[in-house]
Amino acid sequence: MRNPFSKNKLVILYGASLAGILLLLKWLEFRFVIIDHAFEIYIGAIALIFTCLGIWLAVKLTKPKTNTVIVEKEVYITKPAAGIMPDEKTLLKFGISKREWEVLALMSEGLSNQEIAERLFVSLNTIKTHSSNLFEKLDVKRRTQAIEKGKRLGILA
Repeated sequence: MRNPFSKNKLVILYGASLAGILLLLKWLEFRFVIIDHAFEIYIGAIALIFTCLGIWLAVKLTKPKTNTVIVEKEVYITKPAAGIMPDEKTLLKFGISKREWEVLALMSEGLSNQEIAERLFVSLNTIKTHSSNLFEKLDVKRRTQAIEKGKRLGILA
């Protein structure tokens, strides 16, 4: 049996040479296009690089840096029994006066500074002074913390 390529050898050789010449011409055309439009190609490449950099930076900068952790803590608010005051030793131990204890007890009832002032027949500034003294003595920053610490220390019922 004869080789099928021997009969069509000339056709295959011409086809391969035309494909090679066509490939060479396309490569030269591409090369001339690049040479003629080199500035535009460089600008396009730089624009593409900066676009990718901008997208990457935007993704990095918009991610939250910290995780938010929600802590749920029970705060027991019970009304103290009226007129039941802890012994003076306990109050002296923490340096809390009787009037400051009264302010703390009324805070635990949920009264505002104005309502406490009206109930104790003193000025609003006096209540603010007692509150800040309480916060300092109990080493807290907020009313709720003062109430909670007062309960833990046995100052409030």
